[in-house]
Amino acid sequence: VLRVDMLERGLDDLQDYVQFLEQHDRLIRVRSEVDQDHELAGIAKKFEGGKAVLFEKVKGQGYPVLVGLYWNRDNTAELFGSTSQQLPFALAKDIGAWRQQPMAPQVGESGPANEVIETDIDLYKLPIPHHAELDGGRYLTSSVAIAKDPDTGVRNLSVHRMLVTGKNRFTMLLEELGHVMDYFKRAEAKGEPLELTINNGVDLGTFVAAASPASAAPIDMDETGIASQIRGMPEQLIRAQTVDLEAFANAQFVFEGRILPDVRELEGPYAEVTGYYAAREPRWAFEVTAITRRRQPIFHTILSGLEVRQAYSSVAEAGVFSQVHGACPDVKAVHFSDGSVPYDLVVQLDKKSNDTPRQVIDAAFEALAFLKTVIVVDTDVDIFNMADVEWAVATRAQFEHDLTILPEAIGHRLNPMVENDRWTRMVIDATVPLPREQKYDRAKMLDVNLSDYEIIGA
Repeated sequence: VLRVDMLERGLDDLQDYVQFLEQHDRLIRVRSEVDQDHELAGIAKKFEGGKAVLFEKVKGQGYPVLVGLYWNRDNTAELFGSTSQQLPFALAKDIGAWRQQPMAPQVGESGPANEVIETDIDLYKLPIPHHAELDGGRYLTSSVAIAKDPDTGVRNLSVHRMLVTGKNRFTMLLEELGHVMDYFKRAEAKGEPLELTINNGVDLGTFVAAASPASAAPIDMDETGIASQIRGMPEQLIRAQTVDLEAFANAQFVFEGRILPDVRELEGPYAEVTGYYAAREPRWAFEVTAITRRRQPIFHTILSGLEVRQAYSSVAEAGVFSQVHGACPDVKAVHFSDGSVPYDLVVQLDKKSNDTPRQVIDAAFEALAFLKTVIVVDTDVDIFNMADVEWAVATRAQFEHDLTILPEAIGHRLNPMVENDRWTRMVIDATVPLPREQKYDRAKMLDVNLSDYEIIGA
């Protein structure tokens, strides 16, 4: 697996990433002044999927804003010293190593993320963008929360959308099956708040750890260890000022605070990964008790849509591959179809038995609860090319035998097709039946090296 240690290349924080992207012609700078409400996101949308965009002047604010760090998978892989196709394997290897031999973080009192400490809190003085036109307001979209299990003290990392609803207030979404929701329910049952630090502008390893599916990151393991594994050394944490928690020393901004028990406030609408607006409903109130930051921070945001799908896919593929490959070593790769993350998964299998695809499908659904469709193909199918996957389905799947409908499965509530947290799953076995007949051999041409020929105009 191709992988070069990030710290050896001087890639420790967001400032380093910006410099690296610019050196490799993967960064656009917007030097005109832009409004954080709608205009910033409108401009970013024009560049979506290409180079990352740094907005140098945000109207009324003193900090630049970075968008698009994750919306191009080749860019992200380049930062990791990997390739787009190899990245999930590299991350899966790190997650596996962490589970075998966890690496504890180092905790100190000070670091770049608390060079400035603010207790006179006003969230409206920060360049938190209002993205889509019908969003309920300004949102944190890429910040990593650190929480601790109220009973064991084990740290958990997660990412939540958080709407600014006051000078010292966010209203946030908690996933029903997430570890933080589990923590909060136990704290609320005791009438206690759940303390968090919300870390904006973290390193890539930390974001990977926060986005790892629960099946890959058990509730009894400290997820900062994943970030440490990816960095190749213990993650550096700093003690918070007002809550009994830590923050990431290399973050840009840290919001300290607590989710209040027995309080629900309206949050939404919000343009989600599905491409639709999530409804405005009562959700969980987060009271900010302090803000710490660097002296010259860069605010980081994620544009909902393609960037969320691309950011999630590499991490989810790593987690799912670890689980599925562990259950069936004949699995060679997994990939989310680009337009459907996190719902449609393609699995590449070196099939040894006609029963193996069913085992693989069961393992995939166990690895990621929100999957809607799983397609299993042979190793001669390019799972990164959906046209090739569709070809396999069209020519190798007998739907009367190879298509299965699974009703009443757990659904992802952000998807508008979900009713009462349930939807119907579909699985397709698009592998060649064994013993393999000659009629399934793919047509091939001679593999040539074009550099051996004089060709004009290519």
